[in-house]
Amino acid sequence: MRGLTEVRLHGRGGQGTVVASLMLARAAMLEGRSVQAFPEFGVERRGAPVTAFLRIASEPIHLRCRVERPDHVLVLDPALLDRVELPPPSGGVLVANTPLAPSAVAVPGGWRIASLDATRIARARRLGSGAMPIVNSPMAGAFARATGLVGLDALLAAIREAVPTAPDENVAAAAEAFERVAGDLPGEPT
Repeated sequence: MRGLTEVRLHGRGGQGTVVASLMLARAAMLEGRSVQAFPEFGVERRGAPVTAFLRIASEPIHLRCRVERPDHVLVLDPALLDRVELPPPSGGVLVANTPLAPSAVAVPGGWRIASLDATRIARARRLGSGAMPIVNSPMAGAFARATGLVGLDALLAAIREAVPTAPDENVAAAAEAFERVAGDLPGEPT
């Protein structure tokens, strides 16, 4: 399908992985595109690995399967970086929640890397608890900036719709992440 972008999100139960996929889907919808977002759960408990999928296209999406060869990957938990199965690079971006610089993130060669310490931002904004910060809003902001797939205004509107608790803090976290994410970003000289 022309104009189809596929995204895979990896996190742990309680970090907001599924809600992040819904935020990004809603942002793309607000910009007039077709979307599809859905989770795949293993053991459904806090802290267990969670995968979510997102498709964005300029025309209706008729696929009904998981995303095997993502154009972009979003990793909300740095401990999962070495466990995420990555297909050969597509020229897309892997956006990682880590305090490491993009050049220090160890993933198979060929993927462009963007990184952000979303855990620090979530804790500073009191999103979730200190032991289990909810990093979905800052990671969605970082993803929007790193990929250019959705605009910041649409994302912030989507967060206000999707997040019933602390919407102002979540919006602020996403906007901060949009500004702070590091890597090979669209519109910046390389």
